Amino acid sequence: MKTFATLLASVGLVAAHGYVDNATIGGQFYQFYQPYQDPYMGTAPERISRKIPGNGPVEDLTSLAIQCNADSALAKLHAPAAAGSTVTLRWTLWPESHMGPVITYMARCPDAGCQNWTPSASDAVWFKVKEGGRTGTSNVWADTALMTAPANYVYTIPSCLKPGYYLVRHEIIALHAAYTYPGAQFYPGCHQLQVTGSGTKTPSSGLVSFPGAYKSTDPGIVYDAYKGEFFLSWEVE
Repeated sequence: MKTFATLLASVGLVAAHGYVDNATIGGQFYQFYQPYQDPYMGTAPERISRKIPGNGPVEDLTSLAIQCNADSALAKLHAPAAAGSTVTLRWTLWPESHMGPVITYMARCPDAGCQNWTPSASDAVWFKVKEGGRTGTSNVWADTALMTAPANYVYTIPSCLKPGYYLVRHEIIALHAAYTYPGAQFYPGCHQLQVTGSGTKTPSSGLVSFPGAYKSTDPGIVYDAYKGEFFLSWEVE
C-alpha cells in the first residue's frame, strides 16, 4: 500500500507544472487566483490577478491565451505600489525538468483602470521590465531558483513610470521539449497594479503585442536545452 501511495505521489510530481500562488506588493500580501479553489466557492474572492485555468501550459503562439493564459478573466482589484519598488511573486514549486527563461512585461491600462480592459491580439502595448535566461552554457536557468522553496521571483517597477494603472504579464517558458515547434511551453499570468510616484514616462517605443511578440522560428522558441549552447533571448525592450 505504501509503495502504491508513493508511486501515485511521484506521478503527481511529474505531472505538476505551476503558477504564481501569491505576492507581496507595496508591503502587502496578496493571494493570487486559485484555479483549483476559486471556481468552486459560493462567492469567489476578489483578486488582483486574472483567472488561469490551472497549472498547465499554453503552446500556441498565435492564440490570445499566450497573453494572460487560457480562459483568462478580468480581475476586479489593483495592488497599489510605488514606482521603483520591488514586487515579490511566489510560485508553486516548479518541476526540475522544466528549465527555461522567466520574463516580465507591463502594459499601461486606461485611466479608469485595468478591471474592464484586455488588450486585443493586435495591440502593441507591452514593454519588458525583466528577463532572465541561461547562465552561460550551464544547467542554471532563470527558473532554477523556483525549483526549491521558497520559490520567489522579484521584479522592480521602473522608477520612471508615470502613475496610473498597469497590467503585468509574467511568465516562465519551459524549454525541455523545445527542439521543434510546437514544443516550448508557456506559463503566463497577469496581475494588476496601481502605480504611484512622480515618474513621467509612458513607454511608446519597442512595444509588442501578445500574440505577436514571439514567432515559431525564433531561436529562443526553438532550442535544444540539453546542448551546451548559449541561449539567445528575444530583442524585445
